[in-house]
Amino acid sequence: MLAVTLLGIGMLGYVAWVLEFFLPTGLSPIHIRVENLYLDGQRFAPLFKYVQVVAGGALIVSGLPLMRLSPLHWLARLTAATVALLGVTVVAGALFPQSPWVTLLTNLVFVVGEASLALWWPPGWRASAFIGLLLVLGTWLGVLLLESLGGGQYVGIVTRLQMVLRAVLLGIGAAYLFRDRHMVSAHGRSADFAGG
Repeated sequence: MLAVTLLGIGMLGYVAWVLEFFLPTGLSPIHIRVENLYLDGQRFAPLFKYVQVVAGGALIVSGLPLMRLSPLHWLARLTAATVALLGVTVVAGALFPQSPWVTLLTNLVFVVGEASLALWWPPGWRASAFIGLLLVLGTWLGVLLLESLGGGQYVGIVTRLQMVLRAVLLGIGAAYLFRDRHMVSAHGRSADFAGG
């Protein structure tokens, strides 16, 4: 349950940007990237940064119980590692909101994480991971196209959609853990995919 709780905290913190609809940020959610909420000089930047750091910290800490719950299969361990690495990129994104390297790494972490899930989750869950992978790639491509060809018009919408999608994917992962909490044997390891 610790892993599920930590994923839930990370997921909720990851979408805390919705507070911008209740706070006078002065930023257009249509044309301005969501990361601009964390820029120094923005009125509510300390609040948004703090929430992101808490969310990232929860994801980093979730890596340990996820490793413990993961089947002995290397793909499951890779999935657990990508969640912890996502936490690192979330914290880095709060501290360095305009870094293209943080953005690139965050996108790569989601691609690797979803691809690994698509390879080891059971069939019904695997389909959701595959759809998630396609959506992650699609939103990433959408942001790249809007910024390079569209001059950044509507990039705010797509970056916010990207954040919602990522939070939903974290929620699906937490739901999988919650549903399969009985799969943990007396030794504290999952037996479902150990042979895979």
